[in-house]
Amino acid sequence: MEIAPFFTDIAKGPAGGAAHWVTTADGLRIRIGHWTGADVKGTVLLFPGRTEYIEKYGPAAADFLARGYATVAIDWRGQGISDRTSDIYNMGDVAKFSDYQHDVTAAVAHARALHLPEPFYLVAHSMGGCIGLRALHNGLPVAAAAFSAPMWGITMSTALRPAAWVLSSLSRKIGMDQRFAPGKSGESYVTSCTFDENTLTTDKSMFAFMQDQLRAQPKLGLGGPSLRWLIEALVEMRALSQMPSPDMPCCTFVGTRESIVDPMRIRARMSAWPNGDLHILDGGEHEVMMETPDIRNMVFDTMAAHFDRHV
Repeated sequence: MEIAPFFTDIAKGPAGGAAHWVTTADGLRIRIGHWTGADVKGTVLLFPGRTEYIEKYGPAAADFLARGYATVAIDWRGQGISDRTSDIYNMGDVAKFSDYQHDVTAAVAHARALHLPEPFYLVAHSMGGCIGLRALHNGLPVAAAAFSAPMWGITMSTALRPAAWVLSSLSRKIGMDQRFAPGKSGESYVTSCTFDENTLTTDKSMFAFMQDQLRAQPKLGLGGPSLRWLIEALVEMRALSQMPSPDMPCCTFVGTRESIVDPMRIRARMSAWPNGDLHILDGGEHEVMMETPDIRNMVFDTMAAHFDRHV
């Protein structure tokens, strides 16, 4: 295995964390990190959201390890320090949304190559929730799943939604889909706004943690998505919305102040999910695993109890 850079100093995760380079079936080099310890009873496959990177989940890995679970996290293609699919380094991009499944397959194979304990469990946040739902339909080998503010729909105004479809589709036809989506740029949201302006978390220390990470390692940051990413995401979310929920034990979390993904899509999906539980977090914003201590503890305790029931 080829060792990859791993920024332990900013991750604040359990001791012994490491990262490796892994080559996907379609030839991209992606970075996969892991944390483990003694007497773990299973492994969380953590699917991050858009713009995110392995080190952001160091505190989450510590929370999972305290509850008996190892963690594997991934830099999706096009973000973190994995290979890019665009010539613009800080643009979030993917050629096809289904390509993320190559990254999923590589992550599972890598976890097994490391001999991390099974069963595996899925924890998927935001964009990772869209990728994770598709992976479950594809037979992801997990015993149970948990979703954090999953991207099963994107919050848009009624007027903007049809325009987004038309613009992103047209840009592909005329070869301009490698441009930033309207209103987006290469600047990272986390470092370009203040705590009072942010819509990610109500916890000042966690927001400062995110900002400090990107100031220390700017290459981990990512700006807005490409028009190509936008149309691929819209098409994938629509396709998934027309599919039944998988036969998989599932719990999902969404905050009452969620403004990035569409809470109504989450409620609709979970209302029809067999063996599914939806937890509404009063006062929570988008990053429920990086919220205030009381919310974080509730989320991790609930996920661990959910996994414990399906060992």
